[in-house]
Amino acid sequence: MQPFAYSRPGTLAEAVALLEERGPGARVLAGGTDLLIRLRDGSLDPEVVVDVKRVPELAPGIRADDGRLVIGATTTMTEIAAHPVIRHEFAALADAAAYVGSVQIRNRATLAGNLCNASPAADTAPALLVHGAVVVAAGPEGTRRIPLDAFFVRSGVTTLARGELVTAVDLPLPSTRLASAHERRTRRRGHDLAAVTMAVGVDARGAARLAFGSVGPRPVVRVDDTATLGDRSATDADVDAILDRLLGDAAPSRTSMRASPGYRLAMLRVLARRARATALGRLADG
Repeated sequence: MQPFAYSRPGTLAEAVALLEERGPGARVLAGGTDLLIRLRDGSLDPEVVVDVKRVPELAPGIRADDGRLVIGATTTMTEIAAHPVIRHEFAALADAAAYVGSVQIRNRATLAGNLCNASPAADTAPALLVHGAVVVAAGPEGTRRIPLDAFFVRSGVTTLARGELVTAVDLPLPSTRLASAHERRTRRRGHDLAAVTMAVGVDARGAARLAFGSVGPRPVVRVDDTATLGDRSATDADVDAILDRLLGDAAPSRTSMRASPGYRLAMLRVLARRARATALGRLADG
Protein backbone atom coordinates (compact mmCIF):
# COMPACT_ATOMS: atom_id res chain seq x y z
CA MET A 1 0.00 0.00 0.00
CA GLN A 2 1.33 3.43 -0.98
CA PRO A 3 1.12 6.33 1.50
CA PHE A 4 -1.74 8.82 1.13
CA ALA A 5 -3.28 11.73 3.02
CA TYR A 6 -6.46 11.19 5.01
CA SER A 7 -9.24 13.75 5.51
CA ARG A 8 -12.51 13.49 7.44
CA PRO A 9 -14.71 16.49 6.54
CA GLY A 10 -17.53 17.37 8.90
CA THR A 11 -19.90 18.92 6.35
CA LEU A 12 -21.01 18.27 2.80
CA ALA A 13 -19.57 21.63 1.70
CA GLU A 14 -16.14 20.67 3.04
CA ALA A 15 -16.25 17.31 1.29
CA VAL A 16 -17.27 18.87 -2.04
CA ALA A 17 -14.55 21.53 -1.79
CA LEU A 18 -11.88 18.91 -1.10
CA LEU A 19 -13.02 16.68 -3.95
CA GLU A 20 -13.07 19.63 -6.33
CA GLU A 21 -9.60 20.74 -5.25
CA ARG A 22 -7.95 17.31 -5.54
CA GLY A 23 -9.95 16.00 -8.51
CA PRO A 24 -8.85 12.50 -9.65
CA GLY A 25 -6.30 12.44 -6.83
CA ALA A 26 -9.08 12.09 -4.22
CA ARG A 27 -11.03 8.95 -3.39
CA VAL A 28 -14.17 8.79 -1.24
CA LEU A 29 -14.32 6.38 1.70
CA ALA A 30 -17.79 5.35 2.82
CA GLY A 31 -18.10 1.59 3.35
CA GLY A 32 -14.62 0.95 1.97
CA THR A 33 -15.28 -2.63 0.89
CA ASP A 34 -13.83 -2.02 -2.58
CA LEU A 35 -11.55 0.92 -1.84
CA LEU A 36 -9.48 -0.84 0.83
CA ILE A 37 -8.86 -3.84 -1.40
CA ARG A 38 -7.67 -1.63 -4.23
CA LEU A 39 -5.46 0.40 -1.92
CA ARG A 40 -3.82 -2.78 -0.67
CA ASP A 41 -3.27 -4.36 -4.09
CA GLY A 42 -1.92 -1.11 -5.54
CA SER A 43 -4.53 -0.72 -8.29
CA LEU A 44 -5.41 2.66 -6.73
CA ASP A 45 -2.84 5.23 -5.64
CA PRO A 46 -4.77 8.31 -4.44
CA GLU A 47 -3.27 11.50 -3.05
CA VAL A 48 -5.98 11.72 -0.39
CA VAL A 49 -8.75 9.49 0.94
CA VAL A 50 -11.83 11.49 1.91
CA ASP A 51 -13.78 9.79 4.71
CA VAL A 52 -17.43 10.92 4.45
CA LYS A 53 -18.93 8.71 7.13
CA ARG A 54 -19.42 11.64 9.54
CA VAL A 55 -20.96 14.05 7.02
CA PRO A 56 -24.52 14.61 8.32
CA GLU A 57 -26.02 15.09 4.85
CA LEU A 58 -24.80 11.61 3.86
CA ALA A 59 -26.13 9.83 6.94
CA PRO A 60 -27.64 6.37 6.49
CA GLY A 61 -31.40 6.05 6.49
CA ILE A 62 -34.43 5.13 4.41
CA ARG A 63 -37.49 7.39 4.39
CA ALA A 64 -40.55 8.18 2.29
CA ASP A 65 -40.71 11.73 0.97
CA ASP A 66 -43.14 13.22 -1.56
CA GLY A 67 -43.91 10.03 -3.47
CA ARG A 68 -40.43 8.57 -3.40
CA LEU A 69 -38.27 6.42 -1.17
CA VAL A 70 -35.02 8.19 -0.29
CA ILE A 71 -32.01 6.00 0.57
CA GLY A 72 -29.13 7.87 2.19
CA ALA A 73 -25.70 7.54 0.58
CA THR A 74 -24.10 5.58 3.42
CA THR A 75 -27.02 3.18 3.96
CA THR A 76 -25.65 -0.36 4.05
CA MET A 77 -26.75 -3.44 2.15
CA THR A 78 -27.87 -5.06 5.39
CA GLU A 79 -30.22 -2.17 6.11
CA ILE A 80 -31.59 -2.25 2.57
CA ALA A 81 -32.18 -6.01 2.52
CA ALA A 82 -34.11 -5.86 5.81
CA HIS A 83 -36.23 -2.75 5.22
CA PRO A 84 -39.97 -3.64 5.07
CA VAL A 85 -40.90 -1.09 2.37
CA ILE A 86 -38.06 -2.20 0.13
CA ARG A 87 -38.92 -5.86 0.65
CA HIS A 88 -42.54 -5.20 -0.31
CA GLU A 89 -42.35 -2.50 -2.99
CA PHE A 90 -38.83 -3.05 -4.40
CA ALA A 91 -38.26 -6.76 -3.84
CA ALA A 92 -35.55 -7.09 -6.51
CA LEU A 93 -33.43 -4.55 -4.63
CA ALA A 94 -33.85 -6.45 -1.36
CA ASP A 95 -32.90 -9.65 -3.20
CA ALA A 96 -29.80 -8.03 -4.71
CA ALA A 97 -28.62 -6.41 -1.49
CA ALA A 98 -28.87 -9.75 0.31
CA TYR A 99 -26.52 -11.31 -2.26
CA VAL A 100 -23.69 -8.79 -1.93
CA GLY A 101 -20.55 -10.41 -0.53
CA SER A 102 -20.76 -11.89 2.95
CA VAL A 103 -22.55 -10.79 6.12
CA GLN A 104 -19.50 -8.77 7.15
CA ILE A 105 -19.33 -7.06 3.74
CA ARG A 106 -23.06 -6.27 3.73
CA ASN A 107 -22.71 -4.63 7.13
CA ARG A 108 -20.21 -2.17 5.62
CA ALA A 109 -20.94 -1.89 1.89
CA THR A 110 -23.08 1.10 0.89
CA LEU A 111 -25.59 1.47 -1.91
CA ALA A 112 -23.95 4.64 -3.23
CA GLY A 113 -20.55 2.95 -3.28
CA ASN A 114 -21.93 0.00 -5.23
CA LEU A 115 -23.14 2.43 -7.90
CA CYS A 116 -20.16 4.80 -7.93
CA ASN A 117 -17.74 1.94 -8.58
CA ALA A 118 -19.65 1.57 -11.87
CA SER A 119 -18.92 -2.12 -12.12
CA PRO A 120 -20.92 -3.83 -14.89
CA ALA A 121 -21.45 -6.62 -12.33
CA ALA A 122 -22.83 -4.38 -9.55
CA ASP A 123 -25.56 -6.46 -7.94
CA THR A 124 -27.93 -3.61 -7.11
CA ALA A 125 -27.76 -1.84 -10.48
CA PRO A 126 -30.28 -3.97 -12.45
CA ALA A 127 -32.86 -3.82 -9.65
CA LEU A 128 -32.49 -0.05 -9.34
CA LEU A 129 -32.76 0.36 -13.12
CA VAL A 130 -35.96 -1.71 -13.20
CA HIS A 131 -37.45 0.55 -10.53
CA GLY A 132 -36.42 3.81 -12.20
CA ALA A 133 -33.90 4.94 -9.59
CA VAL A 134 -32.50 8.47 -9.58
CA VAL A 135 -29.07 9.37 -8.19
CA VAL A 136 -28.93 12.61 -6.18
CA ALA A 137 -25.50 14.26 -6.45
CA ALA A 138 -24.09 17.36 -4.76
CA GLY A 139 -21.20 19.34 -6.18
CA PRO A 140 -19.69 22.80 -6.66
CA GLU A 141 -22.66 23.85 -8.82
CA GLY A 142 -25.28 22.60 -6.35
CA THR A 143 -27.49 19.52 -6.37
CA ARG A 144 -28.67 17.64 -9.42
CA ARG A 145 -30.75 14.54 -10.04
CA ILE A 146 -29.40 11.94 -12.47
CA PRO A 147 -31.56 9.05 -13.75
CA LEU A 148 -29.55 5.93 -13.04
CA ASP A 149 -29.64 4.91 -16.70
CA ALA A 150 -27.78 8.17 -17.47
CA PHE A 151 -25.37 7.73 -14.54
CA PHE A 152 -23.33 4.81 -15.91
CA VAL A 153 -20.90 5.36 -18.78
CA ARG A 154 -18.67 2.28 -18.79
CA SER A 155 -16.78 0.13 -16.32
CA GLY A 156 -15.41 2.39 -13.58
CA VAL A 157 -16.80 5.59 -15.13
CA THR A 158 -19.93 7.56 -14.22
CA THR A 159 -21.28 10.97 -15.20
CA LEU A 160 -20.32 12.48 -11.85
CA ALA A 161 -18.40 15.73 -12.45
CA ARG A 162 -15.30 16.90 -10.60
CA GLY A 163 -16.17 17.63 -6.98
CA GLU A 164 -19.50 15.79 -7.06
CA LEU A 165 -20.52 12.96 -4.77
CA VAL A 166 -23.72 11.00 -4.31
CA THR A 167 -25.88 12.05 -1.36
CA ALA A 168 -28.86 9.73 -1.88
CA VAL A 169 -30.63 7.34 -4.23
CA ASP A 170 -34.33 7.98 -4.87
CA LEU A 171 -36.88 5.36 -5.88
CA PRO A 172 -40.33 6.48 -7.08
CA LEU A 173 -43.03 4.79 -5.03
CA PRO A 174 -45.21 2.93 -7.56
CA SER A 175 -48.75 4.18 -8.12
CA THR A 176 -49.87 0.67 -9.01
CA ARG A 177 -48.68 -2.68 -7.77
CA LEU A 178 -45.27 -3.57 -9.21
CA ALA A 179 -43.48 -6.81 -8.45
CA SER A 180 -39.85 -7.52 -9.19
CA ALA A 181 -37.16 -10.16 -8.74
CA HIS A 182 -33.38 -10.39 -8.96
CA GLU A 183 -31.26 -13.30 -10.20
CA ARG A 184 -27.51 -13.75 -10.55
CA ARG A 185 -25.06 -16.39 -11.63
CA THR A 186 -21.64 -16.68 -10.07
CA ARG A 187 -18.98 -19.31 -9.46
CA ARG A 188 -19.03 -19.10 -5.65
CA ARG A 189 -21.82 -17.42 -3.72
CA GLY A 190 -20.53 -14.57 -1.61
CA HIS A 191 -16.94 -14.80 -2.87
CA ASP A 192 -17.07 -13.78 -6.51
CA LEU A 193 -18.40 -11.12 -8.85
CA ALA A 194 -21.45 -12.23 -10.78
CA ALA A 195 -21.01 -13.63 -14.27
CA VAL A 196 -24.56 -12.45 -15.03
CA THR A 197 -26.99 -10.23 -13.12
CA MET A 198 -30.67 -9.87 -14.01
CA ALA A 199 -33.76 -8.10 -12.67
CA VAL A 200 -37.31 -8.13 -14.02
CA GLY A 201 -40.22 -5.96 -12.91
CA VAL A 202 -43.87 -6.34 -13.94
CA ASP A 203 -46.88 -4.29 -12.89
CA ALA A 204 -50.59 -4.97 -12.61
CA ARG A 205 -51.19 -3.60 -16.13
CA GLY A 206 -48.73 -6.03 -17.71
CA ALA A 207 -45.95 -3.50 -18.31
CA ALA A 208 -42.50 -5.01 -17.83
CA ARG A 209 -38.92 -3.78 -17.50
CA LEU A 210 -35.82 -5.94 -17.66
CA ALA A 211 -32.29 -4.92 -16.63
CA PHE A 212 -29.05 -6.86 -16.69
CA GLY A 213 -25.35 -6.53 -16.09
CA SER A 214 -21.95 -8.20 -16.41
CA VAL A 215 -22.51 -8.82 -20.12
CA GLY A 216 -21.21 -5.50 -21.45
CA PRO A 217 -19.41 -2.31 -20.38
CA ARG A 218 -22.30 -1.16 -18.15
CA PRO A 219 -25.65 -2.34 -16.76
CA VAL A 220 -28.58 -1.63 -19.08
CA VAL A 221 -32.39 -1.57 -18.90
CA ARG A 222 -34.90 -2.59 -21.55
CA VAL A 223 -38.68 -2.12 -21.73
CA ASP A 224 -41.13 -4.69 -23.07
CA ASP A 225 -43.60 -2.47 -24.92
CA THR A 226 -45.68 -5.49 -26.01
CA ALA A 227 -46.72 -6.48 -22.44
CA THR A 228 -45.73 -10.05 -23.27
CA LEU A 229 -43.44 -10.52 -20.26
CA GLY A 230 -46.20 -9.29 -17.96
CA ASP A 231 -48.75 -11.70 -19.44
CA ARG A 232 -49.01 -14.93 -17.47
CA SER A 233 -50.70 -16.63 -20.44
CA ALA A 234 -47.91 -15.83 -22.91
CA THR A 235 -46.43 -18.89 -24.58
CA ASP A 236 -42.80 -19.88 -24.18
CA ALA A 237 -42.23 -19.05 -27.83
CA ASP A 238 -43.65 -15.54 -27.39
CA VAL A 239 -41.50 -14.95 -24.30
CA ASP A 240 -38.39 -16.24 -26.05
CA ALA A 241 -39.03 -13.93 -29.00
CA ILE A 242 -39.24 -10.90 -26.70
CA LEU A 243 -36.12 -11.93 -24.80
CA ASP A 244 -34.22 -12.38 -28.06
CA ARG A 245 -35.06 -8.78 -28.94
CA LEU A 246 -34.42 -7.26 -25.50
CA LEU A 247 -31.17 -9.13 -24.90
CA GLY A 248 -29.86 -9.06 -28.44
CA ASP A 249 -27.20 -6.41 -27.86
CA ALA A 250 -25.59 -8.07 -24.85
CA ALA A 251 -21.85 -8.30 -25.51
CA PRO A 252 -19.91 -10.20 -22.81
CA SER A 253 -16.17 -9.69 -22.58
CA ARG A 254 -14.12 -12.31 -24.38
CA THR A 255 -11.24 -11.90 -21.94
CA SER A 256 -13.09 -12.34 -18.64
CA MET A 257 -12.02 -15.28 -16.48
CA ARG A 258 -15.42 -15.63 -14.79
CA ALA A 259 -17.32 -17.20 -17.70
CA SER A 260 -17.24 -17.52 -21.47
CA PRO A 261 -19.39 -15.24 -23.66
CA GLY A 262 -21.48 -18.18 -24.83
CA TYR A 263 -22.22 -19.30 -21.28
CA ARG A 264 -23.17 -15.79 -20.19
CA LEU A 265 -25.52 -15.25 -23.11
CA ALA A 266 -27.22 -18.59 -22.43
CA MET A 267 -27.56 -17.88 -18.71
CA LEU A 268 -28.86 -14.37 -19.41
CA ARG A 269 -31.98 -15.88 -20.94
CA VAL A 270 -32.31 -18.52 -18.23
CA LEU A 271 -32.13 -15.92 -15.47
CA ALA A 272 -34.56 -13.64 -17.30
CA ARG A 273 -37.14 -16.45 -17.38
CA ARG A 274 -36.56 -17.23 -13.69
CA ALA A 275 -36.82 -13.60 -12.61
CA ARG A 276 -39.97 -13.12 -14.70
CA ALA A 277 -41.59 -16.18 -13.14
CA THR A 278 -40.74 -15.00 -9.63
CA ALA A 279 -41.98 -11.48 -10.32
CA LEU A 280 -45.26 -12.75 -11.76
CA GLY A 281 -45.70 -15.01 -8.72
CA ARG A 282 -45.12 -12.09 -6.38
CA LEU A 283 -47.57 -9.96 -8.32
CA ALA A 284 -50.22 -12.66 -7.99
CA ASP A 285 -49.53 -13.01 -4.27
CA GLY A 286 -49.95 -9.28 -3.74
